[in-house]
Amino acid sequence: MDVEELAIVAALLIIKRKTNKKKSKEYWVHPLLEERRSKGMFKIFYEDVRKYPRKFFNYARMSVSSFDVLFCLLKPHITGIDTNMRPCISPEEKLFITLRYLGSGCKFVDLHYSYRLGISTISEIIREVCHFIWVVLKDMCLPQPTKENWLKIAKDFHLRANFPNCIGAVDGKHVRIIKPYNSGSLCYNYKHFFSVILLAICDSDYKFIYIDVGSYGKDCDSTIFTNSTFYQKLMNNDLQIPEPKPISSTNPIPVPFVIVGDEAFGQTDKIMRPFGGSNLTTKKKIFNYRLSRARRHIECSFGILANKWQIFHRPINVNLDLVSCIIKTCCALHNYVRERDGYKFEDTLSIPGFEEVPNGFQRATRRGASYRDVFADYFTTEGQLSWQMSSIN
Repeated sequence: MDVEELAIVAALLIIKRKTNKKKSKEYWVHPLLEERRSKGMFKIFYEDVRKYPRKFFNYARMSVSSFDVLFCLLKPHITGIDTNMRPCISPEEKLFITLRYLGSGCKFVDLHYSYRLGISTISEIIREVCHFIWVVLKDMCLPQPTKENWLKIAKDFHLRANFPNCIGAVDGKHVRIIKPYNSGSLCYNYKHFFSVILLAICDSDYKFIYIDVGSYGKDCDSTIFTNSTFYQKLMNNDLQIPEPKPISSTNPIPVPFVIVGDEAFGQTDKIMRPFGGSNLTTKKKIFNYRLSRARRHIECSFGILANKWQIFHRPINVNLDLVSCIIKTCCALHNYVRERDGYKFEDTLSIPGFEEVPNGFQRATRRGASYRDVFADYFTTEGQLSWQMSSIN
């Protein structure tokens, strides 16, 4: 290539750069957004909807009183500073927008048009408010249980699920996401979509005791659980779990307090899972039925979570770190609203948006298997239920 050809190529490159140069902004602030303070959704809707508690609950997914308490907790953390250019967005509007996003599963662009805020501004609001909801509520709504708390959880499981010495039910679910940038196949699961995993333990009141968020979609329940900090503390006896006690008045053998799970979890003296196989004896079938009565509480908890916070009804299309923050926030809000406003029974019947996590292979320990036999014997003798035989036939 001679000098003339090089000059021509250079000239063409300059012309191309000029034509591709980013156009200057048409508006400093778009006229549609300039009218936010007079025509935005928060201005025209917020005060009116507060007058109708049922409508407010349906829109914000919590009662007016719960909203006000949460707002007071968050206000010091999410209040901005006014500048000479423009006043900041009020913390009340930030919280209202975030709850609508989490509760409806709408997209940023929908909030952009209804609240007359820039899409990037909406994104920053969601990130900021979710972060501080988790910071403020995690110790309040997801504290590490004390010995007295464990005993109360066990008492409630015995009362509601007829399973003694049970201190929780564990399971994991896939949360659908849009493929994260440059993530390869890490989040691609066996169901052929992209996800991260929410692993949770709940009590008999459908509230979460522990959550583990952010594991890749390719992982299985047992791997996530055994790698969690909760499992390490459980194995090291660092959770203030009470000492074993007998479950039978005739058998004095002390039985440890256990967490119930499905086949994905290894059978140990601290984890109870069902007997495997198809040709089971009556005693084993009864044990599996009784365990399922306790384990269904985690399934119902996921149902309440997904039906309340409908962000889980569609693939979440944000950065991976924000996905984890959103899931943790929803779990904290789940406990917060569950404690203050209760739940609807219908929400426990389906789990829209969540998918089961595949089972891993975990061998049962001899000690764990022996304790499972103690439970099975108890369920067919003095601990039997009048309807359990009809339920397994």
